[in-house]
Amino acid sequence: MLYEISTLSCPLLSIEDVSQRSSSWVSDAQATGKVLGSWRTEIGTLGRLMISRSFESADVLAAERRRALLSANPFNAGGVVTSLSMESYTPFPFLPPVQPRAFGSVYEFRTYHLMPGGLPPTLLGWENAIEPAAEYTAHLVINMYALDGPPRITHIWGFASLEQRAMLRASAYGAGVWPPHGGPEHIMEATSTIALPQPWSPLQ
Repeated sequence: MLYEISTLSCPLLSIEDVSQRSSSWVSDAQATGKVLGSWRTEIGTLGRLMISRSFESADVLAAERRRALLSANPFNAGGVVTSLSMESYTPFPFLPPVQPRAFGSVYEFRTYHLMPGGLPPTLLGWENAIEPAAEYTAHLVINMYALDGPPRITHIWGFASLEQRAMLRASAYGAGVWPPHGGPEHIMEATSTIALPQPWSPLQ
């Protein structure tokens, strides 16, 4: 199983238009992959729509990537979007596949750029921390490492509110079960984006 995060940038007032256009793109008869979620950014860089999909194999993902790259109207929004990125990921092997369900109305996307060689200890630290921090990690949608570009991981979390997120993180930190031991030492740069699910997103 592979995952993709597509990010479409557009003028602020065009975000709903881009959302509807991209919804028709990923649900088209030619489309491959399973739509997991779609979100618009709320805190962080604004004017961005993110779409997550899963693919059964690298060949299937590559075919869908080519469909976008060779289209004069990618995601049916070619005349509106100002930039488009498509990132490929492999999930952490000890995490279950993403299943569409209701996590809450607030999602967080965290990306950590890792030092070279930092992925193995990061994987080990996360594997050891998932169960001890279960109250917090129950809100983890997925964590995955990039197959292209610089070494990095991206994890997605779902919460009922920003207050719930802050409470759970404070509790896990206070108990000493988070962050994963051996992981932060390998982070070179970290970014966080708060995003809200679109009405057509399977993850809500």
